[in-house]
Amino acid sequence: MQPKPSRKPQPPRFPCQARTRLGHLCKSPSMPNGRCRMHGGTNPGAPKGNRNAWKHGGRSRETIEMRRKIARLNCEMRDRLD
Repeated sequence: MQPKPSRKPQPPRFPCQARTRLGHLCKSPSMPNGRCRMHGGTNPGAPKGNRNAWKHGGRSRETIEMRRKIARLNCEMRDRLD
């Protein structure tokens, strides 16, 4: 049986900087942002502005205008064929 490979020494982790309701520090190890995974999270949130509301562009102003033009052209073509 071979011995287990030794792990690399981990850098020291400082405690999370979040405070409890009693005023004590959280005892979990912190991430680079100074908070633990429960208090700091890995996701900074949605992008600023309305860019995060854009899904596919099917209801954008340009698409709606283009659909109206196509509908108008279809009506004109039907009228000319009759």
